[in-house]
Amino acid sequence: MVLPLLLAAYVVGLALVAFWPSHVDEGAGPLILWIQDRTGLSYETIESASNVLLFVPMGVLLRALLRRAWPAMLLGLVVSVAIEAGQALFLPGRTASLADVVTNTAGCVLGVLVVVLVRRLRRPRR
Repeated sequence: MVLPLLLAAYVVGLALVAFWPSHVDEGAGPLILWIQDRTGLSYETIESASNVLLFVPMGVLLRALLRRAWPAMLLGLVVSVAIEAGQALFLPGRTASLADVVTNTAGCVLGVLVVVLVRRLRRPRR
């Protein structure tokens, strides 16, 4: 019962981030500069990493709820495409991107793989 509630809370948070009318990092300039100063990472790298990290919980939760990995990964791709299409069609202040689909999906796949790995490590050895 806890996993569906966590997934619902995650989806609400994701929808707020995904469909906010302006870029969600608009006010984060000082934080981004702080990260860049300490890591040497470019804005593009920070944004890509953020997109990956944003979708890791989706992969973890979907894989924990579903019996197979592939449906969880496919659902992550579908959600990412839907978000980018929604931004392109309805939010002129946002920038839809194929790169976001790739990084979002990669995050979901990473989350799925974490669950798969943890389950394999927890299995008793014969």
